[in-house]
Amino acid sequence: MLELVTSSPAATEAAGERLSAHLGRGDLILIEGPLGAGKTTFVRGLARGLGSTAWVASPTFQLLRIYSGRLQLAHADLYRLGGGESLAELGLDDLLNEGAAIVEWGDRAVVEGAIRITIEALSRRRRRLRLEGAPSSWSW
Repeated sequence: MLELVTSSPAATEAAGERLSAHLGRGDLILIEGPLGAGKTTFVRGLARGLGSTAWVASPTFQLLRIYSGRLQLAHADLYRLGGGESLAELGLDDLLNEGAAIVEWGDRAVVEGAIRITIEALSRRRRRLRLEGAPSSWSW
C-alpha cells in the first residue's frame, strides 16, 4: 500500500496527474472517501494527466462521463446506485476495452483485481491518499 498526504486541493489534483502516467487500457480504479474528501479533485488531475482538456465534474447525477485524451477515461459514480451490478449496467466492460475507468464511491462495488484509492480528510485542506492493489511500479 502506498500513502501520500497532500496539503491542498491542488496537491491532491497533482497526485492524480502523476498517477495517470501509470494508467493503461483495462485499468479500473475504485475511489472512495466521504462527501467532500476530494474524489473529483483527484479525478480532475488524473484526466488532465491523460491529456483531457474537458472540465471534470462529479458524475453523481449523470452517472458516467467520458474524457478523451491519450487514453480514454470513463468516470462513473455509484453514489445514487446500488452496487456492483450497477457497474455492469453502465457498460463498464466495454469502457475498459476502450481505456481506463475510475469509479467514485467505489466502496459500493466488489470487483476482483480493481485498484483502490481511499481519500481521508485529515483537516480542511489536508488529505491522506492510500493506493492499494496497483502494480508495484505505480507511484504518486
